[in-house]
Amino acid sequence: MYTPFDLRGHGAVITGGNGGIGLGMARALLASGASVAIWGSRAEKTEAARAQLATECGDAARVHAFVCDVGDEAQVDATFAASVAALGRVDSCFANAGVSSKGTMMTDMTLDEFRRVQRINVEGVFLTFRAAARHMIAHGQGGSLVATASTAALEGAARNSHYGASKGAVTAFVRALAVELARHRIRANSILPGWIVTEMTERSVGNDKFAGAVLPRIPARRWGEIDDFGGIAVYLASAAAAYTTGEQFVIDGGYTKF
Repeated sequence: MYTPFDLRGHGAVITGGNGGIGLGMARALLASGASVAIWGSRAEKTEAARAQLATECGDAARVHAFVCDVGDEAQVDATFAASVAALGRVDSCFANAGVSSKGTMMTDMTLDEFRRVQRINVEGVFLTFRAAARHMIAHGQGGSLVATASTAALEGAARNSHYGASKGAVTAFVRALAVELARHRIRANSILPGWIVTEMTERSVGNDKFAGAVLPRIPARRWGEIDDFGGIAVYLASAAAAYTTGEQFVIDGGYTKF
């Protein structure tokens, strides 16, 4: 029987798993039988997400939650070790945590603002994947690394140059890891969301002028939802993706094609 999407016994770490796309990923992974460790920077929000996921999947023992600043090296290493202890083994790692920009013209941008975005969106992915790859190499069973980038890595994002730079860096980093880590049976891929309804985008998608300009450009004629990312998360974690690495999965309702 062909059951590649049966993730029973599979351990997954999802940074930024306490909301938005990360929560949608965690929900789908749990529904497929995996155990998950969600990371978030805010304790109350992270615990609320853990409780929600535990209720939804009906098995609290498969849901673990940790507070971590992914831009802090010591915190990432300690939290990954705690996640391994909770899960037994990490088979897939979703570096999903990220911060948005403040809509600043590059000519007005401070170095501190540029670095604020790179610290989480680039350095956070590096630190998370480094911990995950070390663990996967050590246990010798391979694994899956998945980074959440953005269509801003492909298109010119006005007043979001530092955000676009961070997401472009992530896609290049993932491609390099796909080649570098293949000998260890570790796959690396990136997901590029378009306009998705999350806490990060609520001000934009809730703006009538913005919606009037953007929605007509989306062939699907709707904003994306966090559950639109459950299928790709399960696929990339599963045996079905055993020969898939170094790819960019654009999930945007057709936005970048129109």
